[in-house]
Amino acid sequence: MTQIGWIQIDSLFVLDGLKSLILLVSLVITRTLVVRWISRNPTLSMESKRRWVVTTRNSIVFVFLIGLVVIWAHELQAFAVSIVALAAALVLATKELILCWSGAALRVGGKVYAVGDRIQIAGHRGVVLDHDIFATKLLEIGPGQSAHLYTGRVTVFPNSLLFTNPLIKENPEQEYGLYTLVIPIKTDEGWQRAERTLLEVAKAECAPFMEEAARQMKLLEQANLLEAPSPEPRITIQLPEAGNMHLVLRFPAPDRGRSRVEQSILRRYLIEMTKA
Repeated sequence: MTQIGWIQIDSLFVLDGLKSLILLVSLVITRTLVVRWISRNPTLSMESKRRWVVTTRNSIVFVFLIGLVVIWAHELQAFAVSIVALAAALVLATKELILCWSGAALRVGGKVYAVGDRIQIAGHRGVVLDHDIFATKLLEIGPGQSAHLYTGRVTVFPNSLLFTNPLIKENPEQEYGLYTLVIPIKTDEGWQRAERTLLEVAKAECAPFMEEAARQMKLLEQANLLEAPSPEPRITIQLPEAGNMHLVLRFPAPDRGRSRVEQSILRRYLIEMTKA
C-alpha cells in the first residue's frame, strides 16, 4: 500500500477516535447533569430517584454503544469480512476433521452402531472393535461380502464415510436373523430335485432353533410395528443368464452361528446331491 493510502487510513482512524471521544464526553456531561437534576428534584421519592438514576445510566451506556457502532461501522465491516475469510479458510483446511467429528456425533446421536456390531460401509466389512471422534476400527470379516470368517486384519475408516456411504448393520440388535445362500446350477441339471433337496436340508438344519427364531420375529414385529417375515426356509429362483440359474435360499440362523449353519447346509446339500 502506498504512503498516501496509509495516510488516508490513519486520518480516518484518528477522525473516528475523535468522534468517539466527543461522544463519550458529551454523554458523561449529559449523565452528570441529568443525575444532578434527579437528585435535587424534591417531588421524587428516594426509591424513584434511585430507579431514575439506574435507568439513566443504562440508557447512556446503550446510546454510547450504538454511537460506537455507527462511528466505526466501516471498520467493523472490514473486520467482519476478514473474519469471514479466515473462517472459510479454516473450514476448507479442516473439512475432513469437521466431517469426522460430525460423523461421530451422528453415530452417537443416532445410535448407528456400537462395539461388537457387524457392519458394512464403503467396501469395509467387519466387527466394530473401537471408535472415537475421528475413526472406527473393524476386525475384518471375509473374504468378500458373502463369507463370515475373520481374516485377522484390522480395518480403520474415518467417520466422514457415514455422510457419503450407506451403512449396513448385519445384526440389528436381535439374537436370530434371516440370511441368504445362493446355489448356482445349470438349468439342465434337474433343478427341481436340487431345489427340493436344498429345502429339505435347510429345514433339517434349522429345526432345532426354528421355534425360538419365530418368537424373535414376533418380538421384532411388535417392536417395530411391521409385519415380520416367516422364519421358515424358502427358495426363490433367479435366471442371471441363459443356461444358468440361481437357487436363493433364505434361512434363519443365530446371529453368532450364521457361518456354522450355512456351512452345514452346504455340506449336507452336496452330500445328498452326490448320492442322487
